[in-house]
Amino acid sequence: MKLVIQRVKRASVKVIKTGKISGEIKKGLFVLFGVKKGDTKENADLLVEKISKLRIISDQNEKMNLSVIDSKQEILVVSQFTLNANTKDGNRPSFIESENPLKAKKLYKYFIDRLRYKGIEVKSGSFGDNMEITAVLDGPVTIFLES
Repeated sequence: MKLVIQRVKRASVKVIKTGKISGEIKKGLFVLFGVKKGDTKENADLLVEKISKLRIISDQNEKMNLSVIDSKQEILVVSQFTLNANTKDGNRPSFIESENPLKAKKLYKYFIDRLRYKGIEVKSGSFGDNMEITAVLDGPVTIFLES
């Protein structure tokens, strides 16, 4: 499982075919979520623990000292199978390391549910749909996590 986490001042995701916003947050974390073959709920649990406690939110002294829970900020999670792209051979990425969509969607939903169980306000994209993302980065702060 791979995550790209960006601290944002605001972010939203719109489903292209409907034109509707599926998720929108103010200050918080924007998370791209990729599932690779063999990932399990245990992988998701490890990343939920890490992201919920990750101290990358600035405190009153502008030091990265607070978690998303401490600061009561939100998370916007968007599935992105392309995080598992393999570009070692040739110029066209291979995605054979990505989990099949049915299994990946279950883990995506599980990940979001576990974050909510921690008391975090979570919004999400629309799994498998073509989306347009708007984000205003804060910092910028970008962290990669992998399980």
